[in-house]
Amino acid sequence: MKRIIIIIVVLVVVLGGIAYVLNNNKKKAQETTDFIAKGSGAVAVKTATVERKEMNLDFTANGNFAANQELNFLAENSGRVSRIFVDEGDRVSKGQILARIDAEIINTDRETAEATYQNAVRDEARYQSSFKTGGVTQQQLDQAKLATQNAKLRLQASQRRVSDAHIKSPINGIINKRYIEVGAVVAGTPGTQLFEIVDVSKLKLKVNVNESQVANLKIGNTVDIQSSVFPTDKFSGKVTFIAPKADETLNFPIEIEVANNFKNSLKAGMYGTAVFKFPKQAPTILVPRTSFVGSVSSNEVYVLNTSKNTAETRKVVSGRILGDNVEVLEGLKEGETVITSGQINLTEGTPVTVIK
Repeated sequence: MKRIIIIIVVLVVVLGGIAYVLNNNKKKAQETTDFIAKGSGAVAVKTATVERKEMNLDFTANGNFAANQELNFLAENSGRVSRIFVDEGDRVSKGQILARIDAEIINTDRETAEATYQNAVRDEARYQSSFKTGGVTQQQLDQAKLATQNAKLRLQASQRRVSDAHIKSPINGIINKRYIEVGAVVAGTPGTQLFEIVDVSKLKLKVNVNESQVANLKIGNTVDIQSSVFPTDKFSGKVTFIAPKADETLNFPIEIEVANNFKNSLKAGMYGTAVFKFPKQAPTILVPRTSFVGSVSSNEVYVLNTSKNTAETRKVVSGRILGDNVEVLEGLKEGETVITSGQINLTEGTPVTVIK
């Protein structure tokens, strides 16, 4: 009997607690409802005053430096490496000899091509003399001339191969990697990788900007460049590429050519910051982005009628999007009040109450 009484008491306490919580929640919900729906069904909204402000178009973008030129140098001839004149880290100039391939077979081919060419020249001369006396036909003379021309082309090709036995740098830069050793046999087809050459006298800073930012950029714009690794050094860049199409994130890739300092401090792969600065803009009407019904492209806002405390629709012409604000070219006057929240519950003439 005593146990039953205890159970009943516990149940009463639990049910009382539940009733208290439900009643408390009901009061809070009623308070919220009363707050949102003040003044005989008026919709609670937030507002902002239409102001004419100066626009600041400056912005920054972060990215990575890439080498201005980066070349994986391949062998054009087959043979054995007989000399290497540079090592990793060495600075090289365009046309400088980097290594030499044993040209014994190549020289033999050139000598053979030289002899064939000289023989073709003598044959053409004999055919030319015989043609004058009627000893050969015009067709035979033409064939002799063609043979001479073909022999000359083969000689030029063999001379080029002899020249290519001296491996020369095609660009100015630094030897980043060396893939060959003296005595190694390289193949011309497909080409064996010999050196990786990187030019960091100039670099490319690759960044992404959004649609409102890219609208203010042009090829050739000068840009200040900052590096967190070298905060006291000053770098300057120039916009060399602006993507004509946005990527999958709806941003536009930009490339900025950056002149390295005399110490070549900047390295490919480092982080950099581009600081885009623009001339001072004339003051213009700005409203919060949230003022627009649906999206900025709707070109429609709700304006507060302060004498009637009602919402009125207004067609406007939007301009540039500047962060959380939007430029309005037509449709609003300075000093008017636009509604920035609660538009989903509004129609033309809906009574509203402003949340302070």
